[in-house]
Amino acid sequence: MTTRGARVPRRGVRGDLFDPHCPTRQLLDRIGTKWTSMAVKTLADAAPDEVRFAELRRRMPGVSQKMLSVTLRSLTRDGLVARRVEPTVPPRVFYRLTRLGLSLEAALAGLRTWAEEHMAEIDRANEAAAQEADEA
Repeated sequence: MTTRGARVPRRGVRGDLFDPHCPTRQLLDRIGTKWTSMAVKTLADAAPDEVRFAELRRRMPGVSQKMLSVTLRSLTRDGLVARRVEPTVPPRVFYRLTRLGLSLEAALAGLRTWAEEHMAEIDRANEAAAQEADEA
């Protein structure tokens, strides 16, 4: 039961990527970032071993401590990464991909392969667009 004038939040329809409330769209928004892709790749390269936070950061050039922390928190919440803390001073935090995370790595590997195979073509298209803009 709702009170008069209260708005019930709308739950998105699965598979409707044009709906901002679509669960599929929301998941793609989370896993489609460059830091997510790099973190998953780095953890997959180490699998089945764990990787400490500081080591992950060293292997991901350009990522800030805060962004890595936010990325790992999201991946952990989604069940893609497992986190283990050793109660030392300071605490030692380890991460590894779950089976679900490893399945995501397979999909991301396909996307990386596509990007590598088509990068020259995309570079040419960007150069042509820049030249057209300069001539206009």
